[in-house]
Amino acid sequence: MSKPLVLNNVRILDPSRSLDETGTIVVGEDGRILAAGRDAQNQGAPDGATIRDCRGLVAVPGLVDARVYVGEPGAEHRETIESASLAAAAGGVTSFIMMPDTNPVLDDIALIEYVRNKARDKAVVNVYPAAALTRGLEGTEMTEIGMLAAAGAVAFTNGRHCLADTQMLRRAMTYAREFGAVVSLEARDPYLGVNGVMNEGLFASWLGLSGAPREAELIPLERDLRIAGLTGADYHAAKISVPESAEAVRLARSRGAKATCAVSINHLSLNENDIGEYRSFFKLSPPLRTEDDRQAMVDALAAGTIDIIVSSHDPQDVDTKRLPFADAADGAIGLETMLAAALRLHHADRVPLMRLIHAMSTRPAQIFGLDAGTLAPGANADITLIDLDEPWLVSEDTIVSRSKNTPFEDARFSGRAVSTYVSGRLVHNL
Repeated sequence: MSKPLVLNNVRILDPSRSLDETGTIVVGEDGRILAAGRDAQNQGAPDGATIRDCRGLVAVPGLVDARVYVGEPGAEHRETIESASLAAAAGGVTSFIMMPDTNPVLDDIALIEYVRNKARDKAVVNVYPAAALTRGLEGTEMTEIGMLAAAGAVAFTNGRHCLADTQMLRRAMTYAREFGAVVSLEARDPYLGVNGVMNEGLFASWLGLSGAPREAELIPLERDLRIAGLTGADYHAAKISVPESAEAVRLARSRGAKATCAVSINHLSLNENDIGEYRSFFKLSPPLRTEDDRQAMVDALAAGTIDIIVSSHDPQDVDTKRLPFADAADGAIGLETMLAAALRLHHADRVPLMRLIHAMSTRPAQIFGLDAGTLAPGANADITLIDLDEPWLVSEDTIVSRSKNTPFEDARFSGRAVSTYVSGRLVHNL
């Protein structure tokens, strides 16, 4: 039980109800929303409520990040469930889906229960485990999808690994369909461009680095979409990076496939030129693409072809990241900067604010069946308060995550989460 809460004079932006108006949010002691909107101003405050004047702030449903890598178990020096939750709260994220790429891999019931119990005891936000689609993420033996779903897994994925065996993919998708489970895969050909460390093109040639062509994403994506159409499974393309991929998803939907897709905030904000002189914090998977690709992905997001934005939070330490570019590990942290980087698109009039919040809250909650993404009465009071114009600088000293491998180091942002509530409880406040 939490203390009742009243947020007055706040701009309420709720994509689940297409609501954008100034009013009041009232939260009961059970941590659920009693009222949210202009009419709630006349409802009055519950006894003993904390009353806050939020003039100048925007209240949105707590953000939902559908692709977060956590070191625990096995690599707690990079990130724990607790530290990831604190980083999430600082970024306005109230729920995230944790990838199974741990040691051991999240491929059995006991490990799914471990994550849920650890999150219940230590995390300040909601943590939902994704289970491995195949044993050990090796792509040769399917996991017990039904039992893992019953234990609390909200999606099934091969994590960073490509599932090369198409027959195995068909069987897994068919099995997942029977349980209404979402299969979420990264499209990365295990052979084509496997040694590529950045986008294939002229800039890679100038740097003397091997490149990965866009076809290394397109070919496995189009295969996955065809298998999704064949099996009728719920398929989610975990991270796409080129406009041809967005078009492939759109065409698959037109053929009847139940397909959704995500783009990393990095691929909406950065391009291959940001690599500069071998800056390894910009070594990502998929690799950063051209500026034309980035612009096209922003347009696809605005049009709704791309469903959601993810941080692709992937903590790495100095031993794996501060190396020559070709030898450095892929990945960047992103829980704390996803919202601020996305707000750049709002300030540039590229993507409406309502659409951005829909892509970072309401839509991911819908895709993965989470109790989140709305400020409707009766919903959990997972609320992010945003100051759209708050200036701030990303610095290593202020990063909450245990790892510091951010491509936004020293970036100047306008807008951030100033307060984060989970079930009506304040878990972050500037």
